[in-house]
Amino acid sequence: MSTPSEPTRGTDAARRANRGGTRRPRRSGAGRRSFTSTMKALEGVAESGMQVSVRVDDLDGGAELLVGDDITSMPIAGLGIVPLLIETAARFESGELSPLEIVEKETLDPVGASGLWRHLLAPALPLADLAVLAASAGDPLAANALLARVGLPAVRARIDDLGLTRSALMDSFRDRRGPDDAPHVAVGSAREYARLFASLVNADVVSPAVSAQVSEWLSFGNDLSLVASATGLDPFGHDDDEHGLLFVNKTGRAVGVRAEAGVLAGPRAGAAYALFVCFDDLSIAHRLRVHEAFRTLGVDLMEFVF
Repeated sequence: MSTPSEPTRGTDAARRANRGGTRRPRRSGAGRRSFTSTMKALEGVAESGMQVSVRVDDLDGGAELLVGDDITSMPIAGLGIVPLLIETAARFESGELSPLEIVEKETLDPVGASGLWRHLLAPALPLADLAVLAASAGDPLAANALLARVGLPAVRARIDDLGLTRSALMDSFRDRRGPDDAPHVAVGSAREYARLFASLVNADVVSPAVSAQVSEWLSFGNDLSLVASATGLDPFGHDDDEHGLLFVNKTGRAVGVRAEAGVLAGPRAGAAYALFVCFDDLSIAHRLRVHEAFRTLGVDLMEFVF
């Protein structure tokens, strides 16, 4: 792990895309903050044989705050649907897709691993609702429905347009992966995903409207068990925090994979981050050690933004 020089107190104005699509001025600079606790936790995880990739950037000026193997492509599970959400929002804006277009559940291959839609009685949902389910609850069936409608080639072309050369959406979600299937749903690099989330909240992805729409979907995310556990936010209603805390994130979970990227901004400053860990899920102790490293990053981020 390595950290470059600390950001200066005077930072450029950075702005967020809020639910209305407007952008608010950023706060004053963060001054000097340390990610020593995160570095120590991640070094311990890496020394135990786990693969770690991390990137934290100052949202105001883009200065590197924490870097470790951030260009390495690693499995990121459901985090990899963010480009799918971007392509979906872009097609809504252009009129190529209608947000109210209905998708029948029975037309999709079942995915029983997780998700909400498989438990709902609704036999069909509009694309806009499926995007909310995929972004907020990581619903694999909803994500597969969007992917079936948009098409994997279009998502890959969007990834190229976004300049993500070390990231890819490789396949749909499946209960089992055979020899003819891609080994992972998605791979990505921490550097690219930290920058992608910074671009989203700064309204620089495709268009301000698309950036705002995707940021809104992601702001509904209710997996606050990793980095976000330090924020004290309500997992079911944190898109308009009374203390002025902006948090937009997406997690990815699979056997031996934990990944998260997002933006955390408070009264003092903001940061874009991505942390990926691959590990042998040999015991609950291994898993909890990984989760604790994510939570340590959350604590350091909170100290940075407040």
